[in-house]
Amino acid sequence: MGALANPPPDEPYGPSDFDLTPELAAARPFPDALAKARPAAVLIPAIARETVSLLLTQRTAHLTAHAGQIAFPGGKTEPSDTGPLDTALREAREEIGLDPSLVVPLGILDRYLTGTGFWITPVIGLVDPDFKLTLDSNEVADAFEVPLPFLMDPMNYQRHTLMIDGLEQHFHAVPFGDRFIWGATAGILRNMHQRLFAS
Repeated sequence: MGALANPPPDEPYGPSDFDLTPELAAARPFPDALAKARPAAVLIPAIARETVSLLLTQRTAHLTAHAGQIAFPGGKTEPSDTGPLDTALREAREEIGLDPSLVVPLGILDRYLTGTGFWITPVIGLVDPDFKLTLDSNEVADAFEVPLPFLMDPMNYQRHTLMIDGLEQHFHAVPFGDRFIWGATAGILRNMHQRLFAS
């Protein structure tokens, strides 16, 4: 498992928010979107339990962007970051207080282009189950775990639609109890399944 140094010709930009809605890709050409996209990284914390689980966060309701949405800890790359792993670990420490020494990096997934202008590198890390969290109450309302087998089962995924600038946008979603995981987070998880399990 690892990042694609150069995306294959038939998938020149990797997974993105535009995958299920080609009309939006035509309205916002990919080369232009890529030229303006800001690099970012997220940590996919895989908790080393008997049944591995992934740790996700719920953003606070007052944020101006993606308020209340479910996400992986992460954010935009800073000039001081040495690479995606550094960004992901720094953001996880800042957002949820996860000690980087408890994370064993396992690999990275394909970069994911969001409709909001970020090109995200997902970093998978195995986390010691004895971790302790301290949530940044300004950004993170909650943190919770979801069993990995549930998230890697394609039958648990749905397609939903919303209107953006008069166009229908289709997106992946995976409900889990009273949680609704959708958008880029669900897209990254779908890509994770394809990279790890699709033949």
